Parts: sequence; C-alpha cells; structure tokens
Amino acid sequence: MASRKSVAPAPLPRGSSPERASSAAQGVDSADAAAPAAKGPSKWSVFVVVAIGVLMATLDSSIVNISLPTLARVFARPLNGALQWVVIAYLLVIVALLLTAGRLGDMLGRKPIWQAGLCLFTLGSALCGASSSIRALIAARALQGVGAALLMALSPALLTAAFPAAERGRALGMNALTVAVGVSTGPPLGGIITERLSWRWIFFINVPLGMLGIVLATRLLPRSARSATRFDLPGAALLALALATTTFALSFAHQLGYRSKLLLGSVLLGAVAWAGFWAHERRAAAPIVDLALLQNPTFRSALSSLVLSFLALFGVAFLTPFYLEQLRLLGTERSGLMMLAYPLVIAVVSPFTGSLSDRIGSRLLAPLGLTLASVALFLLGLVGEHTPLPYVAACLSLGGLAQALFQPANNSTLLGAAPRDRQGLAGSLLATGRVLGQSLGIALAGAVFAGLGGARAGQELLKAPSEPALVRSFLLAFRGALWVSASCALLGALLLVRHARRARRA
Repeated sequence: MASRKSVAPAPLPRGSSPERASSAAQGVDSADAAAPAAKGPSKWSVFVVVAIGVLMATLDSSIVNISLPTLARVFARPLNGALQWVVIAYLLVIVALLLTAGRLGDMLGRKPIWQAGLCLFTLGSALCGASSSIRALIAARALQGVGAALLMALSPALLTAAFPAAERGRALGMNALTVAVGVSTGPPLGGIITERLSWRWIFFINVPLGMLGIVLATRLLPRSARSATRFDLPGAALLALALATTTFALSFAHQLGYRSKLLLGSVLLGAVAWAGFWAHERRAAAPIVDLALLQNPTFRSALSSLVLSFLALFGVAFLTPFYLEQLRLLGTERSGLMMLAYPLVIAVVSPFTGSLSDRIGSRLLAPLGLTLASVALFLLGLVGEHTPLPYVAACLSLGGLAQALFQPANNSTLLGAAPRDRQGLAGSLLATGRVLGQSLGIALAGAVFAGLGGARAGQELLKAPSEPALVRSFLLAFRGALWVSASCALLGALLLVRHARRARRA
C-alpha cells in the first residue's frame, strides 16, 4: 500500500465533488484512496486471520454467561461473588490493556503482538477448560483477557493496512459482521455445548481454532514498520489502573449499591490514577497515548460519537430481556431468540454499508445511523404489556440497522484520521471507546430503570403477573431508560453534523 505523504488533506482541484471534499476533510488523502495495495499477502488472507482472532475474543465475551448456573453447581458457589469474577476478570483485563496493546503494536510490529495474543488466548482457553477450582478458572480467564486485548486492539489496524483506503469501510464492515457473529452466537452455542458435552468444552473449542490461527498468522500476516520510541511503563500502569477501576465502577455501580465501600474505593482510586496518568503523559518523552491524536477534531469527533453509540444501544441489550421475561413472561430461550434480531441485522447489513461508505463517504452514513438509533430506541420505549412481539423485533432490527450504518463509516473516519505510525493506538482507542460505551450504557440504563422503580416492579411481576400498578411502574421506568439512551444517540448524531459543518467551512 502506498505511503501516505502527509496526514493533512491535499488541496482539492477545481471540479472535485463534494464527497471527495468530505474524504479530504476526514483526513483521507485522495491519492491514497486510489492507490493499489502493496504486494504481499492477499488482503482477504489477512482478513481471515483477523476474523479468527476477533471471533474467538468476542465469542468468549458472551459464551460463558449462559453456563454460569452450571459453574455455580459444579463449584458449589452462589451466582454472585467469586463466580461473577469469571466474567469480570476477562472484561477488566481487556479494557485495562487495550491502549497498551495498541502502543506495543506500533512499537514492535503488529504481527508479533497479534501472534502473542493468539498464543496467550489459546493457552488461557486450555487452562480454563482444565480448571479444577474457581480460583484457577478466574486466573485462566484473566490470561484469556490478556490475549483478547492484544487481538481486539490490533484488528482494525491490521485491516486498515491490508486494504486500500478506498476499501477501508468494506473491510471494517466485514469486521463488524465477525463481531456480531461472535457476540450473537455465544449464548446459544454455549448452551448447546454445556448441555450436550460439558462446560469445559466452551473453552476447549478455542484450542484447535487458536492453533489454526497461529499457523495462518505466521504464514499470512505481513510485517509492519516498528517505531523506535521507548515504552512508557509508568504511563501504561497508570492507564491500566485508571481504566480498570473506572470500568468496574461503571459496570457494577447499580449491583453493588452507590454507597458501597468497594464502589467508592474504586471511584477514588480511579480518579487518582487518571490524575496521575494525565500529569505523567504531559511530560513523558514517549507517552503511551499520543495526546496530539486526541487534538485532531475529526478523530475526536468520531471517537466521541462511537462512545455515545454504544452507550445508547447497549442499554437495549441490557434492559430488553427484563421486559421480555419479567413483563411478557417469555422463557429464556425464546427471549434469546428475540434478542438475536439486533446482531443478525448487523451481521447481514454491515458488509454492504461498509462498501457504501467507501463510495459515498461517512459524512452522511454515520449521523444517519445514530439518528436511526435514536428513533429505534424511542419506538421501543412505546411498547406495552400486549404489544405484538413482531413490533419489538422490528425495533431491535432497526437498532441493528442503525449500528450497521454507523460503525463501518465512523470507524473508517476514525482510523483514516490517524497517522500510519499510530494506527495501532487508533485501533486500541476505538476498542477502548467501545468497551467504555458498553459499560456506561449498562450503568446509565440500569440507574434510570432502577431509580424509576422498574427493577422492583419487575421482581414483583414474577409473583403477581399483570398487576396494573406494577405494569405501569415497570413500563414508566423502561420507557425513561430507553428515551435517555435515545437522547445520547441523538447527541452523537448532532456532534457529527456539527463537525462536518466546521470541516466544510475550514
């Protein structure tokens, strides 16, 4: 792939189309967009390797949840406390290491870091399946999280380097498909494996897939340039502590209670870590996060809207099962099938919207996606006790379409605004923004829902179905939470439109 001569967009020749101007404003050089990929491994070979790693990492973020009751029985543990850390350990390690992983990829080359991620994830999976105690399982899940962080952080940068800029949206759309497949197939696949084989095979299934990925990565992944800068160990440690404590507090605030000593301690420790990180990075010779990247208005706008999109739409995945199971009294299996409407639409539509963003640019698709997300959340908030289930599925499908329009276009803009030697960092910022948005979405939706009495009403409805006062209380809380989320999606759309207008004036 031809080298980018300058991060700044070149002046447009007379007669250039508005969409070419849009690409230039986003930092995508027109010459780069037309340039063919450099000779080397096929771009689709690279995609297959990346897809294996992404599929494994996303699958294991959801496949374990369905098996928690089985694990509770096997290890004689309640469905809280230590057992929760089977899930928490994996997620916290990922969010703590994502930015460090991206920086290491820029410094040491993305191929060896990606290979290390596959090796660690495969080893962690084998250890999870062989665990004889809950503590051993938690430790192995943490090791899995290290590998998953390396894989998630570098996947966007590997795809961006392998595909010409004119096909970046298509590649990222296919990557969104892989993520959707991993997330959506986790619960049903985990249930089938646990019931027909053993809970251990939800981890052992990764071993042959990981070994195949390691072999393919060795043969097919191209080597990337290395940066001569030093590794900022203090900055990495402070950042990991800040992200881990903040994500923990956001994710478990409602469950722990807002006066919990553990929660308050996490908030305080996170605040101190963030302050120390900011002070250190401003004077560090080779900071773990290039703060200049966040000063790029295109990059900053795309990252902010990314966080808001996941904040808005992840509340749906959190709250809708409560509506289906507590108010509508659907079984877990049927509720899970209903929830599949959202990721399946993303999986089907994302490749097409990614290609569309390559042709017409992201200036229209990204804000349109967030606007549709706001509409989907508003309409879903209108459901009642007897709303036809196809209407619910249609709202979830509209939310999936919104993400399919937004994600490939916005991610292409975000990565296109970063210099070539900072693609690893840009990709890890993208992944970190996604995880933080998910945590914020659960925390915000859960806080509004519980604050308006929805959590209490839902528990009571299981004992007294269709009690009018409880139904009204539940629906009021459900509607309030979804409409707050809808406002966040609309705010993200307005941010993108505002940035686009400023870029045109500039």
